[in-house]
Amino acid sequence: MAASAALNRKVWLSAGRGAILPMATLMLVGLMVIPIPSALLDIGFIANIMISLAVLMVSLNAARPLDFSSFPTVLLFATLLRLALNVASTRVVLVDGHTGPGAAGHVIEAFGHFLIGGDYAVGLFVFGILMVINLVVITKGAGRVSEVSARFTLDAMPGKQMAIDADLNAGLLTPDEAKKRRQDVATEADFYGSMDGASKFVKGDAVAGVMILMINILGGLVLGVASHHLSLSEAASTYIILAIGDALVAQVPALLLSIAAAAIVTRVSSPLDLSGQITSQFASSRTWTPVAGILGILGLVPGMPHFLILSATAIAGLLAWKLRGAKPVGTEIDVVEQAPANVPAPHSIGWDEVSDGAALGLELGYGLVSLVDERKGAPLMARITGIRRQLSRELGFVVPLVRVRDNLSLAPNAYRITVAGVIMGEDEAWPDELLALDSGDLTDRVSGREVRDPSFGLEAVWITPEKRSEAIVSGYTVVDPATVVATHLNQVIAASAADLFGMDEAQHMLDALKEIAPQLVSGLTPQPLSLAQIAAACRSLLAEGVPLKDFRRIAEAMVDAAAQSNDSAALVENIRSRIGALIVQTLVPVKMPLQVITLDAGLESLLAQAVRASPGAAHPFEPALANRIVSAVSEASAPLVNSATRFAIVTSPIARRPLARLLKPHLPETPVMSFLEIPDGKAVEVAAVVGGGPSQGNNAALARPMEMAQ
Repeated sequence: MAASAALNRKVWLSAGRGAILPMATLMLVGLMVIPIPSALLDIGFIANIMISLAVLMVSLNAARPLDFSSFPTVLLFATLLRLALNVASTRVVLVDGHTGPGAAGHVIEAFGHFLIGGDYAVGLFVFGILMVINLVVITKGAGRVSEVSARFTLDAMPGKQMAIDADLNAGLLTPDEAKKRRQDVATEADFYGSMDGASKFVKGDAVAGVMILMINILGGLVLGVASHHLSLSEAASTYIILAIGDALVAQVPALLLSIAAAAIVTRVSSPLDLSGQITSQFASSRTWTPVAGILGILGLVPGMPHFLILSATAIAGLLAWKLRGAKPVGTEIDVVEQAPANVPAPHSIGWDEVSDGAALGLELGYGLVSLVDERKGAPLMARITGIRRQLSRELGFVVPLVRVRDNLSLAPNAYRITVAGVIMGEDEAWPDELLALDSGDLTDRVSGREVRDPSFGLEAVWITPEKRSEAIVSGYTVVDPATVVATHLNQVIAASAADLFGMDEAQHMLDALKEIAPQLVSGLTPQPLSLAQIAAACRSLLAEGVPLKDFRRIAEAMVDAAAQSNDSAALVENIRSRIGALIVQTLVPVKMPLQVITLDAGLESLLAQAVRASPGAAHPFEPALANRIVSAVSEASAPLVNSATRFAIVTSPIARRPLARLLKPHLPETPVMSFLEIPDGKAVEVAAVVGGGPSQGNNAALARPMEMAQ
């Protein structure tokens, strides 16, 4: 029973809240058509002023415009309330105005006598000044800002939506966060569009105030002289003061709402309210020191009010002295971390001081901080986001966030790239210069700081921006410092993909696959393969440059391979033999033949014997033999490397893994494949044979992979 009663109360309360707005709208219409006594009119005027003050306070305390998203509707109803009160007060003034100054209520009487001293000429001038301030200055400016904001917001809406989709695809946002962001973008567009129209309410209300004043004055004079037999001076003294009091009562809340509208549309999103934002931005000694100096000079000029000016000088000087140690807002650039809410005691040591959970890190010397400064566009941060998005698509899993921070222990222009805490790359860049890369076909040399490109080892020169055109004409490839750092980071991430993939990433990929192939996932894990085995197999594939884009096919290969062996090395080899087409398509297009370097039959036999003699050894080959293999393969592949031709080294399945481990330090971009990994029907061109005589010809195509072993 108690629960039922509570539920009924909630239903009644909800229904009551839902009925408030319709009832209030009907009351506004009633004020316009039904005569009301002066006592209710006084209550309405006070309520109007109270509501206007409340709207102004909410506007000033909002951290961003969308925090008061109902403002256009509130402005509409506040304007209707004021106009309804104007209509009701006009009726009372014209009907009962001849009875005296209190005929329209005490509020109008107070505004007509106390505020303007009972002199209607003064009242007309005061009302005119308020109208100019409201209509010409505040309302016109707020309307223009609303119009421009609405236009820019609508123009930027597609770009914002695309940015949200890109962040969602890159793993920066969860689906719920992306949905909320899209809703915020749509709400922002609706808000500024509504404010563009709502600003016309304020302007129309100001114009209506002037017309109502004129109607009250003319109507009062006519009725006072014709109907109530007053002299023209008596009618003017009575009705004009009442009309001006009525106009001022309406104009004060109208001015408050105009200020609220202007404050809302000119707001910039900030964690602080308007007062806090303005205060924080003026809290700098660099602001008040020049003010104190200029006022001090002005106070010494003969004829000036020295006491007042020098007092203001003292106040400004005191503020400058008090704020001399304060930092201006926005001087600290920290693109990764925020200050902790609770600062630990000086003697305490936290876990965050001895460990860093970020898988990817980019440390910058203080001279490179401008590359991530949001006030300067943060060019490096935009490129890092693009790199993560592109590599995530290429590798098949979401590349983790890059933690960017400054490091005062580095040289000013140095940067350092870390992967899982290990330094994988470091170099220097000059933020105010450009890097000119030697393309190998230069017509002239450009003077500058000679270096090596950190990504590809090319000869390069750091030049000033003025020499950009000269360098391009000379045949250099010119890039900005943000691109230099980002390209180096891209290379490091691509080479370290296996170090970035762990059990969590494997679980995410299994969860995503489960939505489209639930039976495949259930047949893969936890039996016959555990999550750790799946992650290890994926890391092995990534270490040899095999992407995980088609994870469904890789998972099917894992199921088939696990049926033969659960040994980690054998498992990976079996998986590779089943996804050979995926490996080959990363090297050459479908219609192009694959360039390969093969081994002589005698050398193949020698390698196979070495592996069988030491089956578990990481390097089963004798050092002398290994050196000869590296030298011969490097010599045979030199023409292909110089011509930037993608190729593979093909060997027997038993020797593939140790040979790949042997050649990786010398040819990191060249895959080592077994005969079984090349799909049937794939055209293959033998570029060279290592360990024997020259091949029968560069155009000798093999119809089937196994023919290369004969």
